[in-house]
Amino acid sequence: MAARQRAITYCFTMVYCVGFNTLPEGCVSTILSLTSPPDACKSSLVSSIFRAAAESDVVWERFLPADYHDILSRLAEPMVASSKKELFLRLCDPSLIDGGKKRFRLDKWSGKNSYMMSARELSISWSHDPTHWSWTSIPESRFSEVAELKTVCRLEIHGKIRTQMLSPNTKYGAYLIIKISNRAFGLDLMPSEISVEVSNSTQVCNGTAYLRCSDSQNKQMERLFYGNRGEMLRSRVIEGDGRVPCERRDGDGWMELELGDFFNGEGDEEVRMSLREVKGYHLKGGLIIEGIEVRPKDSRK
Repeated sequence: MAARQRAITYCFTMVYCVGFNTLPEGCVSTILSLTSPPDACKSSLVSSIFRAAAESDVVWERFLPADYHDILSRLAEPMVASSKKELFLRLCDPSLIDGGKKRFRLDKWSGKNSYMMSARELSISWSHDPTHWSWTSIPESRFSEVAELKTVCRLEIHGKIRTQMLSPNTKYGAYLIIKISNRAFGLDLMPSEISVEVSNSTQVCNGTAYLRCSDSQNKQMERLFYGNRGEMLRSRVIEGDGRVPCERRDGDGWMELELGDFFNGEGDEEVRMSLREVKGYHLKGGLIIEGIEVRPKDSRK
């Protein structure tokens, strides 16, 4: 990254010394391709040469992921674009891929890959049993189905993704995307254990989380029904920060819970993500799962 920044600084120093209008458009395009999508857009204000260069396929081809042809082939609906810039901007909007079981988008600030795996792509304990889970469609989700918890004692949610699908040399976060129904119960008694682990690596991120923020009424009901059992149960769980979900900015009413983060280098490894609450042995229900999103942590979304 430092070498790239030095190259960019050198290029713009040369532009300043030589003068904007003496450089050929192809040279300016090459320079802009070393920057970022926002910088390329801003540069169009500099001069007519920069404006033409900032629209060129040379620049926006560089911002597209190296495997974008493969991504386009996996789209649930064909995508047609008249230029590489238009293609980049269209890929910044979430698109269903792999038969509608995943969602892909580019980060508009960095051009880095983000994926969301639908609930059907996850391994969820007892999800095949209609007495424990129901699969339903809701208008707030782009996926055809979400999983709604009826009741279980042991809650386990696991997801995995190959690092080769992600952008190299990037720090990623993994987020469980959920809603809590009005009839939810048992989700606040004790924290769940969360983890993100990269195979063949020392990268392991463990912690704890609550699936919703308990209000005073919920806490009173918890004490009434469980007494001191809640404190005894919580003592079984590993120490953690007890993080809670926060509202997403997409305006669809979903919450996201960060499971952990990892740095993606340039290899091809498996990232395993999980949320488990298996030590309380109490009934819980009312959790709605849309999926797990893996996105760059420096994303401004």
